[in-house]
Amino acid sequence: MPEPLTRPLLPLWVALLVAVAGGVVYDLGFPGASVWPLAFVGIALALISLIGRTTWSALLVGLVFGLSFYLPHVSWTSRYLGPVPWLALSVLESLFVAAGAVLIALAYRWVPRASASRWARLVWLPLLVAGLWCLREAANGTIPYGGFPWGRAALSQSQSPFAEVVSWVGSTGLGFMMVAIVAGVIEWVRLRGWQDLRSAIPVATLLLVAILLPAWPTATTGELRVASVQGNGPAGYFDERRPGEVLAAQLDETEKIVDESGIDVLLWPEGGSDIDPTRSAETAEIFDSLSEQFDAPLVLNTVTTSDELFFNTSMLWRAGEGAVDTFDKRNPVPFGEYIPDRWFWNMLAPDLIGLIQRGYTPGTNAPVFDLGGATTGLAICFDVIYDELIWEGAREGAQLYMFQTNNADFRGTDENEQQLAIARLRAIETGRSVVNISTVGASQVIDPTGRTVDGLAAGTAGSMVTDVELRDGATPSVVFGGAVPLLVVLGALFGLILAGVLARRRSVARTAEAG
Repeated sequence: MPEPLTRPLLPLWVALLVAVAGGVVYDLGFPGASVWPLAFVGIALALISLIGRTTWSALLVGLVFGLSFYLPHVSWTSRYLGPVPWLALSVLESLFVAAGAVLIALAYRWVPRASASRWARLVWLPLLVAGLWCLREAANGTIPYGGFPWGRAALSQSQSPFAEVVSWVGSTGLGFMMVAIVAGVIEWVRLRGWQDLRSAIPVATLLLVAILLPAWPTATTGELRVASVQGNGPAGYFDERRPGEVLAAQLDETEKIVDESGIDVLLWPEGGSDIDPTRSAETAEIFDSLSEQFDAPLVLNTVTTSDELFFNTSMLWRAGEGAVDTFDKRNPVPFGEYIPDRWFWNMLAPDLIGLIQRGYTPGTNAPVFDLGGATTGLAICFDVIYDELIWEGAREGAQLYMFQTNNADFRGTDENEQQLAIARLRAIETGRSVVNISTVGASQVIDPTGRTVDGLAAGTAGSMVTDVELRDGATPSVVFGGAVPLLVVLGALFGLILAGVLARRRSVARTAEAG
């Protein structure tokens, strides 16, 4: 018979129901419903359903949890292309969740066998479970084709008391603390910790640190007056339009603010110009004229070509000089902006694959522009979810960030709110203001504390002229960068292997004693 501490906490059929509920509740903690405490409840239900599970049943329970989370969480991917991409992405991400669930189930099986100490259950086990959860998130965010780090635990907490933790240890660190707190509470209850309140010290300490830890301070160095324009033009993939219509929509809204004084930079969203000014003299004249009118540079975005390659390119444009600097999107979206291994996927879904004829090439240039009076960090649309790009911008001297995006393909869904939440966490993580401008909204200016100081509603044309705070100084999250995720992943792997080895040794020793 299984040992009492390692037998299943729930029958399999109950565990599957709990996993379904856990995934649904977990999603409600993210932007959309935005009830951030429910993310903790969802994690708790996921962990409870895995305690004592065998490998195959853990795989099944994990898959069910993953599907019940990802199917609603990324349902916006079906907005135009239908159910196939949505289902494919949800299943793929859920397979990673299922594999991670097996590792977590092993931790619940091995740690009690490896050590009879209750402190191993109260300290080692919660930290190990949290590390394995983050290991799975790292896999989601890395493979295949660069990964899809959407739906990480930390991204549910942009407006919670825990958000400031990201300035110290980034999104991976915050996710680690969230899961460790939940796992710690579960073990405290399982061990009837109320009978000895000292047993609450580990989880209570972690909880207090997570709540009370202030954001790392960065130094204010001035302000930059940013004019950002949301044209609300026909920028969607399937929107009917003639060449230049998106550009015209942006120009119409920009003309309304030409009398504003003291503007330091004019910012347009991703795809704000559907004509490349480096290949169209007429369009170049338009941007020269705008730069002269505002007596300021423009940060715009368009599609460019070079040696038969296509790039999603942001430009720093100055009157009479043209594009004095460029940044090409670092992380084009697979199956959205390019087709990896087209020959293979074309055999499976030729109609869908055939819709994307042009593929973007990843950029290699630095994600910063020198605006003259300040240096801005850059990210184009889904670039914002990739940690390394954001850290690189801060290390290159960014004093604020300008995120350009086009949410037209996801009108009426939660995608925009989810992306804004990521932008808000990036502001806190780096200690920098963020101007997040979309073609169709919602757009926001976010200060270094994560507070929204200006905004435009989705589906409306408009502009923001905002005095944006500039900051210098590096947060620990930026300084340590990838060292935190690496430490968590390696620590989790080492901790699990150690637990397995010690559990086996103790089992062999007990067998020898019994013999």
